Amino acid sequence: MIGKSRAAMVMVLVSALPVSLTACSEPSPDTASLKYSEDLYDGCVQCHGANGEGNPAVEAPSIAGLERWYVKRQLRGFQKGYRGFHPSDLAGKRMYPMARALDTDEKVDIVANYVASMEPTNPAPTLEGGNPATGKIYYAACVQCHGENARGNLDEFGPPLTGASDWYLLTQLKNFKAGVRGTQPDDAMGAKMRPFSMTLPTEQAMKDVIAYIGSLSE
Repeated sequence: MIGKSRAAMVMVLVSALPVSLTACSEPSPDTASLKYSEDLYDGCVQCHGANGEGNPAVEAPSIAGLERWYVKRQLRGFQKGYRGFHPSDLAGKRMYPMARALDTDEKVDIVANYVASMEPTNPAPTLEGGNPATGKIYYAACVQCHGENARGNLDEFGPPLTGASDWYLLTQLKNFKAGVRGTQPDDAMGAKMRPFSMTLPTEQAMKDVIAYIGSLSE
């Protein structure tokens, strides 16, 4: 009787052993979730960098720490084709297939959360000759949407501007003014932004307002 009991106990332990080993080798849900986020973001690394720091050489801006809602909206804009549609927007055209690779809302949400969780990189300035004092005057037209401190305003769907790559801000102001952005029917945010870009009469004025925005990050 005792021999049979011991044999039964051994059988129970042996049958449980593979399950225990498997359970020990599986990552925790949090670890698995992080790995999946990293895997999805891996498609962005070549241009935007592992830490979201950006790369001016390929016209990829810093994205680390951007608001989650803004990242989602821009990814969907590329997916729907109202961003990156213009023939001269080569950087936007490169983004189109990358955004389309995120083929479910869940994947878009995961990448947006991952980017938002990154530590902002505060890129070094690359533009010269901007006058912050003059830029402050021009920036008065931007306050309603982007906030007095350029931290953004979700109620107006205005993204934060502090911490953005200055060369990227200049490129996008030029794009809005030239109709490269903000002219597609589905691009409500862009359509709202385009007339404000018209209030900046010259590239110097654009540099001035960007210099002022940069001073708010210091």
